[in-house]
Amino acid sequence: MKLIRKITQLQDTDDELLYGELKKLLGFRPKNLNLYKKAFIHRSVKVLDEKGIPVNYERMEFLGDAMLGAVIAAFLFKLFPRRDEGYLTQIRSKIVSRAHLNNLGKTLNLVRFVKSTVSANRMGANIHGNIFEALVGAIYLDRGYGYCERFIEKKVLEVYIDIPSLVTKITSYKGMIIEWCQKTKKKLKFETYEDSGNQPVRHYSVKLMIGGKATTKGRATSKKKAEEVASKRMFFIYKEEISALFDVD
Repeated sequence: MKLIRKITQLQDTDDELLYGELKKLLGFRPKNLNLYKKAFIHRSVKVLDEKGIPVNYERMEFLGDAMLGAVIAAFLFKLFPRRDEGYLTQIRSKIVSRAHLNNLGKTLNLVRFVKSTVSANRMGANIHGNIFEALVGAIYLDRGYGYCERFIEKKVLEVYIDIPSLVTKITSYKGMIIEWCQKTKKKLKFETYEDSGNQPVRHYSVKLMIGGKATTKGRATSKKKAEEVASKRMFFIYKEEISALFDVD
């Protein structure tokens, strides 16, 4: 009995600490603490519910991703009343990009809440963004859309997101080049081939073809990175024309 009482007291203490930290972070009182605890469970812990279904942050992450998209879309719709769908989509994509969400989750230090058998430095950079989305999902389930919207707008968008700088920020040169070619009726093609040479790490080279002619090249440890390098070089060749079309620096 003494052992059971001691374990219960430890759990109560942990819950009190988590409740206090979440209250400061969210700006309101969590009602169902268990929802937030689920949002911070890493799959490595291998927790199962009463039906034997794995419990971890991934389902919450899925929900949070959808809620972020909806709230940010409504926020931008009101913020830019004269802008078209393409412009609003670009800004939303920049806000919810994986790199941006990872930075946001890291800034909020959400990884300190994660229960895992894997050390934080071995989880990968995406854990920060994943946990942030899971937290948003937990807020929605706990307090509904209104609280979820208020948290994203007041505690995230207004504090950590610099909209004016995001407007001109380029998150994907490849995506921009593809769209530029579509709008200007240019034929675009990426030719990719393995190019490791004598290096132990596999490398790929890319030729970016415009109108059937090789314009720029890129080389990196993945096809995606090599294509991005070639696209970035293309951007600087046609910077004036592209910048005028997309309103970027």
